[in-house]
Amino acid sequence: MNLILFLQEHGKEAAEGAEKGFNAGETIIEHVSNSPHGHPLISLPTIFGIDFSVTKHVFMLWLVAAIVFLVVTAAVRRYLKQDRMIPSGFMNAIEAVVEFIRDTIVRPNVGSKWVNTWSPLILTFFFFILAANAIGLIPIFDFLALADHFVVHSDADSFFHKVIHGGTTATANFNVTAGLAVITFFAIILAGSKAHGFGKHWKNLFPHGQNPLIALFVALIETMGMFVRPFALTMRLAANMTGGHIAILAILSFVFLFTQTAGAAVGLGAGVIMSVPLAVGISALEIIVVLVQAYVFTLLSAVFIGMAIHVHH
Repeated sequence: MNLILFLQEHGKEAAEGAEKGFNAGETIIEHVSNSPHGHPLISLPTIFGIDFSVTKHVFMLWLVAAIVFLVVTAAVRRYLKQDRMIPSGFMNAIEAVVEFIRDTIVRPNVGSKWVNTWSPLILTFFFFILAANAIGLIPIFDFLALADHFVVHSDADSFFHKVIHGGTTATANFNVTAGLAVITFFAIILAGSKAHGFGKHWKNLFPHGQNPLIALFVALIETMGMFVRPFALTMRLAANMTGGHIAILAILSFVFLFTQTAGAAVGLGAGVIMSVPLAVGISALEIIVVLVQAYVFTLLSAVFIGMAIHVHH
């Protein structure tokens, strides 16, 4: 469906290629960017050097958080009102995911003593990232863009016109993934402090019973590792979610580029033979990536928290 909407949305631009040309780079950036052309959805003042304006990805953060909260809360409340303790339907699926994350990710890494302490955070990571990744694959705003083009004809400065432009995958924004990684960073420190005490947690950076020079060298490596871990979490999630969208859009752009340079027949042939099949394959791969990246982020977060609890030198 994303493929059809992309072709429809940019077909007119390709047809007018002789006059102004099809800019593939500009089109791709517009589809993955936070606020195209530097125009936020809601402009707010800058306070202490921080721009509090609501951009497309901020809006998507709120939307994803609201959806996850409402869906999970409704399912749990419906389950609690039942007379039987065995869940059914959607609640059964939620319970299966919760037990899987708790028993295969959290417990093996943090231990049985701390499993109930850190399971809520890890589960929140998983559900939020999974929902954000999945919603990014649904062409919600592409439908709105078509409606605006053919029916609504909204003003360029209106909220509706601004919201239909820009990427919908919030986890493709490095600021978003950095925020999630910062939460993991402080969770690691908190986990070590709760398990060993605040002072002992930092002393654990130094291996005991070793030559002072070796201990200092190891401590420097451990200190660097404290910042490398959240950086790795940030880059892995955002890069994977951005890369798939860029690859799909770049492949689909061949249709318009061939149309512009060799005519509509060649462009159509390139789309049928090459672009659409490749884009469909990458889209199918993206469905797997959506789940895998949510799993990997939560797994690594649990591993890093467990390393702070169970120190090994």
